[in-house]
Amino acid sequence: MTHTLHEKKKLLARTRRIKGQVEAIERALDGEAGCEPVLHLIAAARGAMAGLMAEVVEEHVRTHLVDAEKHPGALDNDAVEQLLDVVRSYLK
Repeated sequence: MTHTLHEKKKLLARTRRIKGQVEAIERALDGEAGCEPVLHLIAAARGAMAGLMAEVVEEHVRTHLVDAEKHPGALDNDAVEQLLDVVRSYLK
């Protein structure tokens, strides 16, 4: 996955933020917080994880599936954007 190496700092920063969100869930549960705040924390962590997944999938598609130099004419730009729109909406 060469694209993850190019974006390593950015992806690690996102992962660390997600780790912080998961730790916040743990603290809330340990502190016996109410259901509503815990659910909000879980939803936020889930959204962050989905965002990370969407970013890695998008780079994978652009780098490995539709690289114009390696696969000329495989997918045009409109098809790529349509595919990525579907993936993004699925991961929300």
